[in-house]
Amino acid sequence: MMQLQNIQSKIYELRGQKIILDFDLAEMYEVETRALKQAVKRNLDRFPEDFMFQLTKQEWKEVITKCDNLTDTIRFSPVTSFAFTEQGVAMLSSVLKSKKALQVNIAIMRAFVFIRQYALTHKDLTDKIQELEKRYNKQFVDVYDAINYLLQKDKLQTGQHERKRIGFDANNRE
Repeated sequence: MMQLQNIQSKIYELRGQKIILDFDLAEMYEVETRALKQAVKRNLDRFPEDFMFQLTKQEWKEVITKCDNLTDTIRFSPVTSFAFTEQGVAMLSSVLKSKKALQVNIAIMRAFVFIRQYALTHKDLTDKIQELEKRYNKQFVDVYDAINYLLQKDKLQTGQHERKRIGFDANNRE
């Protein structure tokens, strides 16, 4: 069974979607990238744009810069990769019918679910922290206002500062 962390490291965000690239899937399924692409091309009607899309040249350049662990054959390939969304990966199990493909798909689906749950949990935590900041910032603003009022109040009582001090002053010998 593939490790969850290994799969997660192959999930990228592109066009606002979580995707896995064809060469990473081919490696997981233990098939050649060429064979995976041929199977997909024979069944293109199963892969609408929200399931799979081909990277543009610009997107491919970005992937190459981000992924320094790519082999030279992948890095210098004249053909850009296919990007599979979660639904596209699920559809691959109907195209690649081996036991290995089924097991890998189950592991990948678990990885996508884990990432989604983590993102939701992270969002909940972020929302709670922002709520606490708002609540406590309001309280601190009140404290700062009170301190500033007291400081201003002391400055406004100018009569206190202008009075001549009573008592002995060593510096002033009058």
